[in-house]
Amino acid sequence: MNKIFSQYNQNKESRVMKKRAVGLILVAAVILVAAIVLRQPRSTRDISVEPTSAPSQPEARRQPTQPMAHVPAHYETAPSSNSLGSTLAPTRFFGKTKQAYEVARKIPLTLAQLPCYCHCDETVGHKSLHSCFEDEHAASCAVCVDEALLAYQLERNGQTASQIREQIIAQYSTMTH
Repeated sequence: MNKIFSQYNQNKESRVMKKRAVGLILVAAVILVAAIVLRQPRSTRDISVEPTSAPSQPEARRQPTQPMAHVPAHYETAPSSNSLGSTLAPTRFFGKTKQAYEVARKIPLTLAQLPCYCHCDETVGHKSLHSCFEDEHAASCAVCVDEALLAYQLERNGQTASQIREQIIAQYSTMTH
């Protein structure tokens, strides 16, 4: 009989331990979920499902009406070609990126006179659009690639570096970064 009571107590203790373990797991899960929710930005946590009474404004009205005052770093006049760093080999890249690195080799003085509107002058210390092609930065930046290809097209159409710079500023200065 003692053996039966002993097994019963062991089974009871085992069930109690299992219940405690499950309870601790549930508490840990709740704490984890709460921590994840609290770490999210407030705007993603407080999403309203109620429709707004006013219609949303068209996208054009929300964009800034004035271009950004800050123009990223660039040379106003062409520097000497030997003062510029060499650009990476276009053969290392594919598609539009390869074309942009080819352009950087063809018109380095023009690119040096252009600002780069990914604002890499602030983030990585670049001095102009040309700087983006001295390293792998442009390989992962559509702004750099698109600006270089546009500059090449405009130069082939007879525009000067100064005219190209004005067009780049007009086209890209309203972008946010």
